[in-house]
Amino acid sequence: MPMLNFGNFFTYLMVVNIPLAIAVIFMERRNVGVTWAWLMVLLFLPAVGFVVYLVLGQNLSKKKIYKLNKRTKETMNAMIENQRREFRDNQVVFNDAAAANYADMIYMNLTSGFALYTQNNKVEIYTDGNDKFGALFDDIERASSHIHLMYYIVQNDKLGNRLLDVLASKAKQGVKVRFLVDDIGCSLLPRHFFDRLRAAGGEVAFFFPSKIPYLNIRVNYRNHRKLAIIDGQIGYIGGFNIGDEYLGQDERYGAWRDSHLRITGHAVLQMQAHYMLDWNMASSSPITRDVLELFPPTANTGNAGIQIVSSGPDQTLEQIKNAYIKMINSAKETIFIQTPYFIPDESLLTALKMAVLSGIDVRMMLPSKPDHKMVYWASYSYLGDLLSEGMKCYLYEKGFLHAKTIVVDGHVASVGTANVDIRSFKLNFEVNAILYDTETASQLKRIFEDDMKVCSELTYEAYTQRSTFHRFRESCVRLLSPIL
Repeated sequence: MPMLNFGNFFTYLMVVNIPLAIAVIFMERRNVGVTWAWLMVLLFLPAVGFVVYLVLGQNLSKKKIYKLNKRTKETMNAMIENQRREFRDNQVVFNDAAAANYADMIYMNLTSGFALYTQNNKVEIYTDGNDKFGALFDDIERASSHIHLMYYIVQNDKLGNRLLDVLASKAKQGVKVRFLVDDIGCSLLPRHFFDRLRAAGGEVAFFFPSKIPYLNIRVNYRNHRKLAIIDGQIGYIGGFNIGDEYLGQDERYGAWRDSHLRITGHAVLQMQAHYMLDWNMASSSPITRDVLELFPPTANTGNAGIQIVSSGPDQTLEQIKNAYIKMINSAKETIFIQTPYFIPDESLLTALKMAVLSGIDVRMMLPSKPDHKMVYWASYSYLGDLLSEGMKCYLYEKGFLHAKTIVVDGHVASVGTANVDIRSFKLNFEVNAILYDTETASQLKRIFEDDMKVCSELTYEAYTQRSTFHRFRESCVRLLSPIL
């Protein structure tokens, strides 16, 4: 039998590859940028690229991964419609007069993201891991009913083991402990790590677990949310995961700069609802009872207005990205952004350009050193589009900047898990707290200004002096940015 000519084999491969590309990409009507990125993968890796697409390119927006019973849907829709009617009829009385300027944004998040607006909340801000985890451990120790945790990364180190010991102790006391982690984010975590918690009566679940060892066909879709709910009364949301590096104890990163919130008030019940959806999807022991215990009457602890906005690849609308754009478009004076990764799509990039060209003081802060080099190179490629128009960019030098914070005019802000990148908007499951409170937003603005003292400024002149190799590298990676 004659050997197959390599040239003929490649021709056959391309003949098969072209219709596959048409079928799996164009038929799904993807974003143009995403389509071209996948076409490059299929073109340069004809056989392997198709396998990669099957693993990384699934479209979850056509699948209903969250299931609600009829009664829950009706109750939720009634609450949403009731609040929408209050906004349409101008019946909402704002605790903070400045929040009235964002009524249209609140209505948008309410309509598209089912994000109820509450105003009786108290907010505490943490930028240091030692402070955040100190407060979290204190709240866990005082828990009497239940402890719900959800983290993207959990490390088998001092902090991780200390947390497991405390949780196991509370579970032995009869407190209901549930711990949800992402399967990909915790892929290096030994599965026996949670044995002591399970033995004490706690429950553990993995989001999108692999059914085949060492192969997860949903590797591209990660639950990047970080939530902690204690007794339905206290909620934590932000950027810190569980690990010693988040305490600044990893030499690779040095001091770890992040943003996290401790919230009390009705917004915690919204966080609880999001947790229940994720837990019930991932766990073989869904939460079906004790609803009154999980959603207890909540006291008025403060005056901060908050919406808890989530997004994920299962949804057709990109709620968090839309909230970012709405915030940017509302700016009159300042826009301060902190993010470890900056890979905007065209709509967000255009919104920022318009703000800069309109005379808004737009400042962006990024880490000076990367943790993911390709993502960092892609981020750098986008900075020139804004620096050339007058945006100011600051590179954080004290350690690693992991905060995901946007503050507009010192009146409205967002703190959560979503970076300013396409992955967070389209591929990850994310959750943010949108804060309509001048006191909290002003505090976040002051924190940004304090961080500037340990930053170096990246000017447009310095940016243009990058070597030809660096520019070429960034341009190549930028072509793949929609799927990074």
